[in-house]
Amino acid sequence: MLLLSAGTSPYARKVRIVVAEKGLESRIDEQACSPFDSTPELLAVNPLSKIPCLVLDDGTALYDSPVIVEYLDSLDPAKPLIPRDGAARWQVLRQQALGDGIMDAAFNTVIESRRPEAQQSSDWNKRWRAAIDRGIAAMDGEIESLAEQPSLAHIAYGCALGYLELRLSDIPWRARHPKTAAWYDSFAKRPSMAATHPEG
Repeated sequence: MLLLSAGTSPYARKVRIVVAEKGLESRIDEQACSPFDSTPELLAVNPLSKIPCLVLDDGTALYDSPVIVEYLDSLDPAKPLIPRDGAARWQVLRQQALGDGIMDAAFNTVIESRRPEAQQSSDWNKRWRAAIDRGIAAMDGEIESLAEQPSLAHIAYGCALGYLELRLSDIPWRARHPKTAAWYDSFAKRPSMAATHPEG
């Protein structure tokens, strides 16, 4: 399988962490790819020109990260990262959505900041910042109830917080939510998190 990815993408990082947690490294080749370039290779497998994109051995392309991680989790039923059924399944998927939503708001904020200042929208920036603040507050309210066994919820939360540290370090979430900061510092030491730590 071929994973089209980018080192600083929090969504691609989530997939790469799942690959490591499931022990699937030997089955996947990774290729760096910028979605902003809209290369023919990327457009051939994902008309949305987005990463991550996983191309299966039969040529089928899967996107985006929630679909990819569920597929990868299905390849090895031992110690699932997503519970197979019941309330626990929906809780983990909801928590993934919360982590992804924080990443969405953070990513949009970063992209907006790269536009000429006169073209930036203060209204959208305020909306995205409020979503980040509320999202982390919601995360903080349940961080101590996360299961001891890592799940996709842990990974989504870790990727969201890691992206904030990488791109929006001015947001004082650590001071406001010391429980979440302590949890993140501990989870960030996992080999899969350390190996996928973004640079720059």
